Amino acid sequence: MSGPFDSLREQLLGAADALAGGPAALPEILAGMVDDVDHALREPLEIFPVCHHSPASALAMARRLREKQPKVIYLELCEDLAPLLTELRNCRLPVALQAFASELDGFPKESAPLSVVAPITEASAEYQAVAYALETPGVELVLVDRSTDHVFQWQPGASSQKDEDDLHGDAVGVEIGDLRPRFAELEEHLLHHGRVRHWSEWWDQYVEQPLAGADHETYRQVMVMVGSLFRRLAPHDTRRYATDEDRERYMWTRIREHLAATGADRADCLYICGAFHAASRVAEAGSEPGTPDFEITGRTATTWLYGLIPSSHSAIEAQFGLAPGSVSIAAATWQKSLLRTGVRPFSLSAKKSTRKKAPAPVTAGGPVTDQLSGYLSGPPALDGLDEEELRGWCVDIVRLARRNGYLASTADAIAVFETSVLLAGMRGRRRPTPYDFQDAAITCIEKETVPGRRDVRRLCEILLGGDRIGQVGYDSLPPLARDVYDRLAPLGLNLGQRTIQRALLDLAARPELAACSRLLWMLRYLLPDHAVRPIMGSRRLGAKPIQESWDLDIGRHQRTIIELGYEGVTVEQVLEQRLRRAAWDPKATAATALKAVEDSLLFLTSPRLTDELGVRAVELLAAERTVDEAPAVLRRIRRLMAHYRATEPVLPGWCERFVTEGYAHYCTLLPTAFVDEDTGVRQVGAMLGFLFSMESLALSLGCDRTQLELAVRQSHPETPAKTSLLWAARHQLGDLPLPDLRVRVDELLANPLVVPAFPQYVSGFVQALEPVPRLAPFVVETLSKAFGRLPDPVLLPWLPTLITTLKSQAAELVPVLTREAGRTFPGSLPAIDEWTPPWQSRPAPTRPHQPSAAGSLAAGRVGRPGGSQGDSLVAGPGGSLVAGPGGSLVAGPGGSLVAGPGGSPVFALLAAHQRTPDAVTALLSCEGDWAEPAEPDPNAPVRALLSTHPEPGETVLTLLTT
Repeated sequence: MSGPFDSLREQLLGAADALAGGPAALPEILAGMVDDVDHALREPLEIFPVCHHSPASALAMARRLREKQPKVIYLELCEDLAPLLTELRNCRLPVALQAFASELDGFPKESAPLSVVAPITEASAEYQAVAYALETPGVELVLVDRSTDHVFQWQPGASSQKDEDDLHGDAVGVEIGDLRPRFAELEEHLLHHGRVRHWSEWWDQYVEQPLAGADHETYRQVMVMVGSLFRRLAPHDTRRYATDEDRERYMWTRIREHLAATGADRADCLYICGAFHAASRVAEAGSEPGTPDFEITGRTATTWLYGLIPSSHSAIEAQFGLAPGSVSIAAATWQKSLLRTGVRPFSLSAKKSTRKKAPAPVTAGGPVTDQLSGYLSGPPALDGLDEEELRGWCVDIVRLARRNGYLASTADAIAVFETSVLLAGMRGRRRPTPYDFQDAAITCIEKETVPGRRDVRRLCEILLGGDRIGQVGYDSLPPLARDVYDRLAPLGLNLGQRTIQRALLDLAARPELAACSRLLWMLRYLLPDHAVRPIMGSRRLGAKPIQESWDLDIGRHQRTIIELGYEGVTVEQVLEQRLRRAAWDPKATAATALKAVEDSLLFLTSPRLTDELGVRAVELLAAERTVDEAPAVLRRIRRLMAHYRATEPVLPGWCERFVTEGYAHYCTLLPTAFVDEDTGVRQVGAMLGFLFSMESLALSLGCDRTQLELAVRQSHPETPAKTSLLWAARHQLGDLPLPDLRVRVDELLANPLVVPAFPQYVSGFVQALEPVPRLAPFVVETLSKAFGRLPDPVLLPWLPTLITTLKSQAAELVPVLTREAGRTFPGSLPAIDEWTPPWQSRPAPTRPHQPSAAGSLAAGRVGRPGGSQGDSLVAGPGGSLVAGPGGSLVAGPGGSLVAGPGGSPVFALLAAHQRTPDAVTALLSCEGDWAEPAEPDPNAPVRALLSTHPEPGETVLTLLTT
């Protein structure tokens, strides 16, 4: 059977035969392309092939809709996005239709959230179809592509590239007419022979411009042929190609179901799809009754939420791999084509149109005629040089360049003009395209450096249309977003403006702005950093703000506010869900839960939620097997307990449980943490800080101090830093007095084998300030001794390590050391020469004494000749007086009285001034008399010891005599 394309088929086959040595598949490909065009045009249901964001497709669509006036339009777009289309009336394009799912059922949980976007611009065929259908009474718009749920069921994330732009995030893009070669070699071949740099420029030169003024039949045949070419040259063994065919089966099945359900006449219908899908030859393609249907699987139980988000030209370019500036150039080409051709586009008005459809005959499908032969054989219709347009571009780019710091002049404008014409001629075209002009401007204006933020390429994009950014209208926003705008209205700012605005809140003069402040802090927690940024003011537990200053950039972050509306109805509800999700996350820790508790106190007034989060923190702490986050736990629980003690009469129950559980938990893990190489000194110091600072409360709640003492005794660290930390813990428990600790440090400094490791001991003592803050004077003393005694080969390499360690691990302890050093060292430089360190001027006790209970007082007789060993008075711990050996009193450190040897000059001094000892004896209710002291007996202490404990002496005597 002969057809309208027989002649073209024969010409192409003859050309294939004439190519000697050509590929064997070439005749099949060329003939197949003609067959695909013939097959698509024979379909009773008119197929309208388009390319995404193509001005030529939009012009052809506007013409065809006014000519045909179809009653039913089948559009290649996710079928569950249909309810969003009416909301486009309230938006400023470009915007994107979005489907969003955060709680998944049927998909991997780790892939949440899932998001699908479909951008819409004015210069797109789908917008013309949507505007026509919504503005014309009696027209039905049916979306026939797979649902958003099926997008991830079939090929998650592979149907389109993901966008890293802020406006679309990591959403999967869905577009009509993904028309691009899928062989890199083919695209490279086309770019090389077309003398262009990227695909967008090739498409503009060889498809967009020639088809801008083409009639309907020529447009259809050329687009189907291009789609067939890319389809036949695409790799058929890929998953993407299989998904494309399944999409075609899906769409044709939905079309036949609608035709059967409504009985619509196919002559009154129009099917709009990508040119790639228009050339489909799958068995399920076609509207004829009896065509086999495609089995469509059901959706998962995932709940999808729908809305509109702002989009932009740059976001669309990044999402679909287009050249930067190509969508802006397409928008400028669309506006210019409308002026040149006089085509009246369709658009959505803010109010639904009530005009009646003008009666007009529907163009019936006539016989198909061959338009391809003439189009392919004839020379391209080249536009002549539009000097006025090019001259305006050159003048404007020089003006923009001067505003952005370039030293451009009129000579540069002339050079750009001439270079544009030259480049166009070299590339085989008479009229310079925007891409030729852009290359010429970069060559002539941009030198070696960019003086400002924008280079010449970006300035050209701004000149030719700019990065237009859409906005969703108030009426189309979700309830949460509208609530945010309403609650921030008292600030008196235009929140839809895409600039940073300064909000000043004088909460003392205008208390009603406190609600705005609270909302801004919640948005600060939920939105990206630059959307809501505090300049002055803070949100802390127990603090009442007086004045605040904010930088608000809500207009450019409208998308994030809209997506918050997918999670809840109010900001408070979303925040509560976020806090619960963080606390009950599988990877949550006790520190994470405590942070959620603090955030709930800061932003929400919900004691029930706070208690639930606190109980969760107790559970997580009891289940932890590591102490990696002990510093964060200690810092947060201290802050929370201080808040509750200042604001509540009693601590909440979960807080008491946290202390008792933490006390037992850290006591259990302490010996292991001391020897574990993976546990740092900071973590062990935080554990001890928790145990010592919470000890009084834990003991009052029933904990046993013996557990802590046993844990410390069972700890045997191997590293110097942890060893010094253990010494500090023993000192806190009273097991290692400060003089003994000082002796150990002096022994370390005196040992040449230990000196190289002494800096590590010092690091441990610094970390010990967390659990034992009263060691600050001793740490200053130790540091001073280290700087004074360590040799330079040890000290100099250690200094950078000490500084970085203090900065990263003990930054909060540095002020403690600084204050203590300020109290210890002299305040002026001359005073240093005469200054003696207090640890060097402190006199040592003449004789060790036996410890006694602090604060006790034992009486004895003063200086009685021949008295017993218990007749004298000595200073005991805590400033008490106890009986000691000898028969005299001497002055000790701090004004105390200690025993001195009999017959010493001190006794003579006291005998000369008897009123003072008499007053002491009267105070102690003791009796005594004054007499000359007997000669001192140097063996008296030994004799007294042997008389008190005779067993060792008798044993030694027995050994010596046998």
